[in-house]
Amino acid sequence: MENTPDRACGEVTLPPRSWLFAPGHSEKLLRQVFDAGADIVLLDLEDAVPPEMKDRARDMVAEVAAGRACWVRVNRARSEECVRDLKALAGAVSGLRVPKVESAADVSWVAERAPAVPLDCTIESARGVLAAFEIASTSSCALLSYGGLDLAADLGIAGGEQETLLARSFLVVAARAAGKPPPSDGVYPFLHDDDGLRKEAEAARRLGFFGKSAIHPRQVPIINAVFAPRPEEVAWARQVLSAFEESGGAATKTSGGEFVDKPVAERARRILNA
Repeated sequence: MENTPDRACGEVTLPPRSWLFAPGHSEKLLRQVFDAGADIVLLDLEDAVPPEMKDRARDMVAEVAAGRACWVRVNRARSEECVRDLKALAGAVSGLRVPKVESAADVSWVAERAPAVPLDCTIESARGVLAAFEIASTSSCALLSYGGLDLAADLGIAGGEQETLLARSFLVVAARAAGKPPPSDGVYPFLHDDDGLRKEAEAARRLGFFGKSAIHPRQVPIINAVFAPRPEEVAWARQVLSAFEESGGAATKTSGGEFVDKPVAERARRILNA
């Protein structure tokens, strides 16, 4: 997959598998991040950048974005830092990740200052979760993403698969109801725990997420592997579509006896298009 996905905001398609963060003030990482194999390079101007280095990071990211396809995580909507981010970058990036989105008005505020730029709206608070459908339904919202660390802090909990199940499931439902692609999962903060990363990514995929953010290049191959179609899924999808096409689009069954109708065929198409 390329770093710049060609996806209309209203289409229900699969988003990128991996989003790799790089802090905007690190000259070394801004060079290296493009060679790690991530589907999307995500240069960060928000949490990874100390307040006293925001201006320097913005200038460095603008220089990189002028020559390389990338997305940028800007600062929070309505903030002065975000105003500066959008003035410097709106015309140069493939898309923007907007952190801590809590309303459709937040999305509109960014969209007015960055017209026609795809927006990935991150849900990171209780307010954001409750407004997720409203946010996803805006025409400027291309994608939803999940910010689990900030959400846990907002809720006053340590996080965890069961503890955040309601919020994460609601994001999946909100994105689908709004006709948008599945949301992407948040970061896994333990850099040397490959098994833990794989387990979390697989759980997210089972729940209906597609794709995950990474904070280190070593996480990218695991994320890409988890969200790539498995050989058995591809074989199943081909069998389903073959049967469906032979039936002329009518409800039918595969040679193995599995019932196939339009929703099953659509799922098979999404697997083959991943």
